[in-house]
Amino acid sequence: MRLPLLFFLTLGLLTAALHAADLTPAPQQFRQEIAQRFTVADGLPANPVQLVDFTAEGNPRAFAGGKWSELRDGKWRELPALTAKSEREFVFADATGAPVTVALPWAGVRQVVRAGADTWLVTAADPFLVHNGQMASQSWPSKWRVNQLTVGPGGEVFLASSGGLFRRVAAGWKSQDIFDGLGRAWAVKDVLGVAFDSMGRLWFATKAGVGCHDAAGWKFYEGKDGLPWNDFTGMAAGTEGEMWFGTHLGAIRWDGHDFQYRQGPLWLPHDDISGLVVNAKGDACFATAGGVSVIVRQPMTLAAKAEHYEDEIEHYVKRTPFGYVAEAPLGKPADRSTATPHDSDNDGLWTAMYGAGECFAYGATKDAKAKVRAKQAFEALRFLQKVTQGGTPSPPKGYVARTILPGNGPDPNVGRIAFDREEQKHDVLWKVYEPRWPKSADGKWYWKSDTSSDELDGHYFFYALYYDLVADTDAEKERLREVVRDLTDHLITHGLTLTDVDGTPSRWGVFGPQFLNHDPRWWAERGMNSLSILTYLSVAEHVTGDPKYAAISRELIDKESYGQNVMYPKVQAGPGSGNQSDDEMAFMCFYGILHCSKDETLKNSVRASFYAYWQNEEPERNPFFDFAYAAQGLGQSITNVWGTFPVSPHGDWFADSMATLRGFPLDRLDWSHKNSHRLDVVPLGGTRSKDSYMPGERGRGNRVDGKVLPVENRHFGHWNTDPWELDYGGNGNELDAGTVFLLPYYMGLYHGYIAKP
Repeated sequence: MRLPLLFFLTLGLLTAALHAADLTPAPQQFRQEIAQRFTVADGLPANPVQLVDFTAEGNPRAFAGGKWSELRDGKWRELPALTAKSEREFVFADATGAPVTVALPWAGVRQVVRAGADTWLVTAADPFLVHNGQMASQSWPSKWRVNQLTVGPGGEVFLASSGGLFRRVAAGWKSQDIFDGLGRAWAVKDVLGVAFDSMGRLWFATKAGVGCHDAAGWKFYEGKDGLPWNDFTGMAAGTEGEMWFGTHLGAIRWDGHDFQYRQGPLWLPHDDISGLVVNAKGDACFATAGGVSVIVRQPMTLAAKAEHYEDEIEHYVKRTPFGYVAEAPLGKPADRSTATPHDSDNDGLWTAMYGAGECFAYGATKDAKAKVRAKQAFEALRFLQKVTQGGTPSPPKGYVARTILPGNGPDPNVGRIAFDREEQKHDVLWKVYEPRWPKSADGKWYWKSDTSSDELDGHYFFYALYYDLVADTDAEKERLREVVRDLTDHLITHGLTLTDVDGTPSRWGVFGPQFLNHDPRWWAERGMNSLSILTYLSVAEHVTGDPKYAAISRELIDKESYGQNVMYPKVQAGPGSGNQSDDEMAFMCFYGILHCSKDETLKNSVRASFYAYWQNEEPERNPFFDFAYAAQGLGQSITNVWGTFPVSPHGDWFADSMATLRGFPLDRLDWSHKNSHRLDVVPLGGTRSKDSYMPGERGRGNRVDGKVLPVENRHFGHWNTDPWELDYGGNGNELDAGTVFLLPYYMGLYHGYIAKP
């Protein structure tokens, strides 16, 4: 007997599926990782930083150009008492903080290690022990380069060198032989780092990987075990068993379960790390060729993180009196005061997703600020419909614009026709017409036409939430009904198309069966656009109460096979093969139709489609996708001719979603990230990768766990960015909105996945 693939998928997941009763809301409190980066602009010497240290009070110090500097009140200030008077001496602070001067060329010192009242000064040629102010060589074989030295909790001393790992014994230095279970020798030469962690376990690092010795013996970690990189420059112990590793290309943190990579200007002023230390609070300080970085793990709540993003959006991102939300280019990199937000093709979509988050926020907390923000988003979206009417030319009633620009500014139509002709060479359905930017009837605004289906997906996603969670007076609800009714009736009147100022459908605003089912040029959009229009009709019925919208939906299902169309919204070849913009649109529509539709037969099919789609997206660690699916699939089942099957989300979706929300950097500037070199990355293959037509291309991939890179190693403005990309450009000259955090956070709060503040 032949059974469908869905049967086997669900059968194998019965024990792993998470049900609503099993879910404990995630706590608000967590540790936010924040990097404080310092350069010459903050008072550091122009020389590369050679060493870093902490005072007994936990203040960072840096040694560069023969001088020690200390961070005080946000500025680095030279410490004259610790400044070398010649190139032939080195000055350091002992355990009491008193200055000690020794006859050792300061340029050669690689490490300062305190062990009680004594101090080790490590150079590439020799480790020196300073006792009572007197320095003595320790009989190190000079043929091997010294890389790092560590002193254990019992006073034992280990040294990493080009000749292997050594332990100090009464007779001098004894080589340590270390073999793994495969018979491989791990520390016979070029050991690049060594340290004891806070639990007394010995760690070492080589190009082969890292090893850790505990009561059970040695454990070894390579790229296949999640180790991101191996060109080590040293290591330092944290306060809770974690370890930090410095490399020539970024920093690595071991948290006891996994390795986390910190590379690029978000985390470091330069990737080449020459030294690192950790203080008693767990703050990690890095000496680099371009300055100093201090990475702290600050106690925080998710609510406080949300408020941080909200403040940035209010002060720097919102545009026009209506408050459109997209992104804000900066006149000077990293200087938010130079933010100049401009229009986006998708202002309607991004503002709708921001507004949807505010609806969830108000629904969960009844916070008055969230209601004000949601109402502003509604008025902004409503204006995109009203601004199109009455001018010359003017589209049919109900048409919504993409975005607006001030009417007294430069004419955005200048040069546009030539651009459109070029676009049409690559897209035969691209429209060439004038004006693409008509003016409003009062002349105050240019508004952009050729509105796409993703704009409408965003509008309808927001409208249903605003109606249910925010609009709490008859007047507010009626204002919303008018907008939804006018837009939906526009689509119905014009053959289920969004008809533009030129009397033809917009490039992507096509939802009728004459296109989707009978025009071969539209086969790729058949499933997605069928899902969209059924969602719009469901939302319209939900908001207006008019049964005609459900009747039209049922006609499309019964006569035009739209119910079958939505079973396959996109043709996919596994995780990483889809178009992320389509994925974002699909999840908004899936959520909306299951939330609003009263057609249980349709919802059964849609839920099955949603389940299959979500499984394809699950490795993306996307909390918006995960929470949207869980809200409609958790504890649910679908029925087909083979029986009834559970479709609850399964696997690590909840943990992954929370890790992403906690991991989002507070800094939303577009800093670059490089990951294509990583040892823990596997390139996507076959139809999912550029490798299929560009041999050697490592542009897309995933970690060895099969999932996309953590959010700390990527930067994106919206959830439509390809998460399988490995490298990201940017130099901090654009501030992106925190909507990517706010929408899933507030959605999780509303649906009970996150504990309320």
